[in-house]
Amino acid sequence: MSFVTRRALSTLIPPKVASPNAIGSAPDAVRMKRVVSFYEKLPRGPAPEIQATGLLGRYQAKHFGKNPTAKPIFHAIGFLLVIGYPMTYYYHLRHHKNNAH
Repeated sequence: MSFVTRRALSTLIPPKVASPNAIGSAPDAVRMKRVVSFYEKLPRGPAPEIQATGLLGRYQAKHFGKNPTAKPIFHAIGFLLVIGYPMTYYYHLRHHKNNAH
């Protein structure tokens, strides 16, 4: 293992809290006490699952969450049809009104 890899992994591994030679001197003891109190305050166990809020959040949780579906593709196509066809119809009639002869 290279030095860079060992250095990167050493930052992920917590210090040895119960090391007897680190607690011996006063400055190290104060520093270790702060480290221990920090690690005691960290939450334990898996993180709680975040509940979806709002209309878009619930839609995303339902269709993109644990069981993703293909329904958003059909919803997008339907949305484009519902919005696009009336716009095309309106703009077509706007430029060609009263030309029924």
